This record gives sequence, C-alpha cells and structure tokens, in this order.
Amino acid sequence: MGTPRRFSRCLSWKRILCICFVPLILSGFAPRVKDKVGLIYANAQLQPAPYSMFNWSHLTPLTLKDRSVGLETESRVGSKPYFTLGGHKFLIFGGSIHYFRVPREYWRDRLLKLKACGFNTLTTYVPWNLHEPERGKFDFSGNLDLEAFVLMAEEIGLWVILRPGPYICSEIDLGGLPSWLLQDPKMILRTTYKGFVEAVDKYFDHLISRVVPLQYHRGGPVIAVQVENEYGSFAKDKDYMPYVQKFSQQALLERGIVELLMTSDDTENVLKGHIKGVLATINMNTFEKSAFKQLSLLQSNKPIMIMEFWVGWFDTWGGEHMVGNPEDVAETVSKFITSEISFNVYMFHGGTNFGFMNGATYFGIHRAVVTSYDYDAVLTEAGDYTEKYFKLRRLFRSVLAVPLPPLPKLTPKAEYPSVKPSLYLPLWDVLQYLNEPVISNTPVNMENLPINSGNGQSYGFVLYETSICSGGSLHANVQDTAQVFLNEISIGLLDDHTKKLNIPKIKKCQLLRILVENQGRVNFSWKIQDQRKGLTGSVTINNVPLKGFVIYSLEMTMSFFERLRFAPWRPVTESYLGPAFYLGTLKVDSSPKDTFLSLLTWNSGFAFINGRNLGRYSIIGPQETLYLPGAWLHPEDNEIILFEKRKSGSYIQTTNEPML
Repeated sequence: MGTPRRFSRCLSWKRILCICFVPLILSGFAPRVKDKVGLIYANAQLQPAPYSMFNWSHLTPLTLKDRSVGLETESRVGSKPYFTLGGHKFLIFGGSIHYFRVPREYWRDRLLKLKACGFNTLTTYVPWNLHEPERGKFDFSGNLDLEAFVLMAEEIGLWVILRPGPYICSEIDLGGLPSWLLQDPKMILRTTYKGFVEAVDKYFDHLISRVVPLQYHRGGPVIAVQVENEYGSFAKDKDYMPYVQKFSQQALLERGIVELLMTSDDTENVLKGHIKGVLATINMNTFEKSAFKQLSLLQSNKPIMIMEFWVGWFDTWGGEHMVGNPEDVAETVSKFITSEISFNVYMFHGGTNFGFMNGATYFGIHRAVVTSYDYDAVLTEAGDYTEKYFKLRRLFRSVLAVPLPPLPKLTPKAEYPSVKPSLYLPLWDVLQYLNEPVISNTPVNMENLPINSGNGQSYGFVLYETSICSGGSLHANVQDTAQVFLNEISIGLLDDHTKKLNIPKIKKCQLLRILVENQGRVNFSWKIQDQRKGLTGSVTINNVPLKGFVIYSLEMTMSFFERLRFAPWRPVTESYLGPAFYLGTLKVDSSPKDTFLSLLTWNSGFAFINGRNLGRYSIIGPQETLYLPGAWLHPEDNEIILFEKRKSGSYIQTTNEPML
C-alpha cells in the first residue's frame, strides 16, 4: 500500500506532463513522447492509494431515483480518471453469474450472496444460440428469462452490465452462436459476410427491444452494455470492426441503447479490438503494471475497467481440474481497489453446463469442456461459500462505509440411497420412438439435416445406417467421435484424428451403423468456422463411396423421453455392451435437497432426471460427479435415466459433496 505523499508526487508529474507534452502530442510531432507519456500516465494511475471508505448506499437501483445522468467517465487534472454514476464517483465491484447456467429457482440465492459479499454490480453474457434455437423462434422463458433475472438483480440492489455478444465465448457451444448459421456452406462467422450480418441484425431486433426498458435511464439497473466480445484475439476481417462501429450505432443506439458502451479484450489485443468512441476494457488473471501498457496508449484519460478478472479456469475432459489461489485473488482485488480500478470477477458463480451446452477447445486436439462450470469461482457450482468468498468479503467490509448484508444460509445437501437401474433399452430398440428418419443417398451433417423446421440439429447424437456387402478399409470424416457397428456388434471407433477402420470380411450383406456424438463445438479462435458435426463428407470402403443412408436424429429432448414411457423396457439381468438407456428410481424425502450423482462404475454418457438433461459424464475425468439441483427433484420418487454409450455400470450413487 502506498502513502499519500508518494501518491501526490505522481500527480505532480502528471500535471507537468500535461502542461509540457500534451500540446506536442495533439500537434502530432512527438509520437515517441506520446508513448512515454501514456506509460508514465498509466503508472500514475496504477500507484496504490490508501483505502478510502466507499459509501454507495445512495447509489443502488432502489435508492437512486434521479436517472438523468448514467454511468460516465471523468478525467480531471490532478486526479485519476474515474467513473461517475448519477454524478457521484463510483467504482465498479462486479461479479459474473450466467442465468442460463443456474436453475431459475436458485437465481435469488446466488444474487443475494453476490450482494452479501460486497459487490455492487452483476455482469452476465446473453447466449444467442439458446435464445434463438431456430431462425426467428425466440425463447426467453424459464431459465432463459433474461428480463426476470435482471429485474431480480435490481430488486436485490445490484447494477447490471450486459454482455450480449453476438459472440460471447463463455466456454459455451460455438461461443454462443447458433449452429444453424453453419447450414450455409460459405458462412464465415464473425465477419462482414452477408449471411452472418443479416442474422445478427434480426436477432438484435428482438433482443434489444427487451433490453431497452431495463436501462438505467429508463429506471432499470443496466448501466452499461458490451459491444462484441474479445474480437482483438480473433481479428480476421479488417472490415469487421468498422462494421461493429457502425453496428454499435445502428444495432444498439438506433434501437434505443443509451447507456455506456464497452468492448472487452485481453491485454495484448486491446488495440485490435477497440472501437472509437467506446470504452475499452481488458481481461487478466493477475495485477501486473505491464499489462496496462496497450490500454494506456489507447485511452489514458479514461478509468481502467477489468471486465474479466479470472479467479479460476474451466476444465476439459481428460485434463486436470483447474484451481486458483485464494490469497492471490484477494491480493489482486486489493490492488485494484487501492489503484482505483473497477473490476469484474469472472466467475463469481460459474454454475453448470447442463444438457449439451458445453463448448470445446482445439489446440491440436478437440477437447470438450466438462459439464461443471464450477470454474473454481468465488461460489461453488452448487452455490456454496469458498475461501475466496470469505477473503473478498473481509476485504470489501474493510473498505465499505456501510455494513454488509448478513450471509444467506447455505442450500442444504443430501446423500440419497443408491439406485440400481432395473430396466434398460438398447439403442436399437429405441429407433422406432424417434422422429421419422432422414433418407439420403449420401451422409448429411448434423446442421444440414432437414428437421426442426429446416434448422437442422444443434446437439446430441446422429445415427447413420447403410447396408454393406463386403469388408475392407472404411474411411469417414467424423466430428467429433463415432462408434461403428455391424448390426449390433461394435467394431471400432472413429474421431477427428482417426478416420480409417478395417471392416472384417463378411459373408452376407449387413447393416453398417455409425453413431456420431457432437461433444461440443469449439468456442474460441478461427476454428469456430469448422464446427459442422456428424459425418462431413462421403463414407467409403476401399475408396468406393457408400450410398443409401437412413439417418436418425437423437436430440434427447423431454418429448423423446415422454415417448420412451411406452417402449418395451427389458429387465436388467447382466452387463450389456453397447449404447443403451438405463432406467431407475431415485427416492428422496418429502423435502428434496441438492445432491451429486456419482457414476464411477459407468463409462461415458448423459444423465437425465425427470426428463432434464444434467449433462455428460465420463470415466476419463477430471469431473467425477454431476450436480443435481434439489429444485429439480420431486418429493419421493424421481425417474433417472442414463444414456450409456459403451458398457453398463452397476449402481448410481449420490453424495453430498462434489468430486471435480
């Protein structure tokens, strides 16, 4: 922590610099001096000051009635640039919670815990792919009720920064872009390609009309809106950022957005991702003065905002569980505060990649993001307090002039009796309960299947069947993994690296079956252009293309499980090899509580509770349990179904603690 005397010396230098060098900078004759000024100015901004007591009790959505002046930036000689809200100096203490990753029944609990920790602002992404699952068909209901989430934050006393994308990354499938965009074979995502731009415009026509009434100037809690997301690290189309500049005017301002606009980029690419007239913010995982170099050259007269301070990281299947150091987190936030830097903790509460929501990474190999989005965040996946939470709460309590709200009670957890599935259905018995298959002379990738009102299939599995009368070398382009069968007998696996498989000699024609799983589309980098799933291209044996395919879509929706109730389930008698559904009953008491499914004896698949998809499980780890919200359980009996891809296990167990 610095001293007042040291801090005032820095300000004196700032005055001298402004008097001596600013005229040269403005005249354009001193580019090198300008660089040095920017760095010295940034260093002055980063000098620590003593803790001051912040009193924002009059700056909450429920107490601030005069909404004529919103979130603005100010820069005065002799003072660091700073934010004001309602004309009052304001420092953003933000925390990220994604409504779409948290059961709606628990939104209030998580938001109350954000407030009780000492935060004053909520930030959230808005996932286009979930809100517009089919062209022109919008879903803002249930767990996707953005407006209800934002208004709940307001009721609790939190301001809101919205990050609507259209691209959000967020370790979600295709970075939040809808998969139906990929039906166009010429589509180039995140560029000025006409098909992409037109789709974004139509989406924003609908989305922004919902956001406008939530703004600060309209009496709501939204004080800022982010334009695009991390484009500096993408930056493939030199015309895209000028388009986004125009887009921010037309898509946002002309549609009624009047609050402060922001961009967000990592520290190295902020120059590539910024937009003229829009506040640039940066992302980082630790406080280093060198990290502010590019930002200081760009806007030294603006307050610093850390849009994402990463307190943990996400996990991928087959990798290690990522954790962050609580001491480092608290120390970094302390430096932000003493340097009068606004920040947003990413994530305050990560939640869960329920269903098929997860994205993937690609660094030479495709790795799916795990079901848990615990992120080693300030709150756990199930909303429990962590050491980071208590350290930050102590820190915030020491700098806030008003007492913090009391800590909300923890959500109770329970361990329930083990479940031994009593019935099962091999995948082959289920085909008649699927929607009508697609008949095609050649394979069709998932996105281009003529289903869902012409929007294709977004997630899940696709089964391709065709008749073959000879063996040989099978070749297929698979995204992401495939099990290959002759009739019902497994003969091997294919993936994006393994494209060939030897089929043994056969005496008579048999049914070749290829079951392809979409394990999550890449959510970051140029690789998003290459995320069409299923079989992409022809399938050959000894270089001869196969013809005549029957293609089944396995999206595993709740309506599908309703139809399965009428299927002839078989009693489980012994271990079964091959893809199959397993049915059991989870018995709970009259007051269901949160729990975690443990599937250690199973191989790989998905778990469903009362028709809800809890997400993927896998023997390869690191995640060993699936979060099961008590809010999704019925008193007494609950239907639990596993879709196991390879080999049946024994018991489905529960535990009151996660194993990540």
